[in-house]
Amino acid sequence: MTDNFAPPPRSNAVRLKSARKHSPSSQRWLARQLNDPYVQAAQAQGLRSRAAFKLIELDQKFELLRARPGGRGLRVVDLGAAPGGWAQVALKQGAAAVLGIDLLPIDPMIGARFLQGDFQDPAIEVALLEALGGKADLVLSDMAPNTTGHVATDHLRIMALAELALDFALRTLNPGGAFVTKLFQGGAQGEMLAALKQNFRLVRHAKPAASRKDSRELYLVATGFRG
Repeated sequence: MTDNFAPPPRSNAVRLKSARKHSPSSQRWLARQLNDPYVQAAQAQGLRSRAAFKLIELDQKFELLRARPGGRGLRVVDLGAAPGGWAQVALKQGAAAVLGIDLLPIDPMIGARFLQGDFQDPAIEVALLEALGGKADLVLSDMAPNTTGHVATDHLRIMALAELALDFALRTLNPGGAFVTKLFQGGAQGEMLAALKQNFRLVRHAKPAASRKDSRELYLVATGFRG
């Protein structure tokens, strides 16, 4: 159950013991990590990343990982899966098959299979469907480009990734399936939003509490794939 994942209360602030060895920016990042309750909870519960709690919250709100009619666990594809936190959540919530793809290598995980490569590669797509034993019920994408600090540029870059993920989902989802992708505030626009409304029964935006307060990220959740 997702209740087992609840992060603990925030602990007392932790100070760096070797702050002088790090640059000011590194000091700020390390201090934030040490005092982040989601980082602490992920470490305590053996999760590979704090980002796992974002999927936990999305699942609690939208029931993304609920079994299909007849009790069959879902077939889940995780785009940009490294280091594997979302795959862990999917497995713990009863997914029948989890296939993660990333350009980076991912440590093995019992119950999941990981492919290293570009999800746009047709050979990777064929291997994915073979590994799943059929089309997917849920396509997840937590992918984000390296940010430049220029809001308009970063928005365009993440929209491009989201559009590629959507195109992948439209080819690989079962009817009734769902699609989740990361965006930056500004939301889905133009042709992408039209495509989502045309192909899914319900399209919503959400910002999980696990997203950092200073982050512009939000998630688009599309359910009821028309097939």
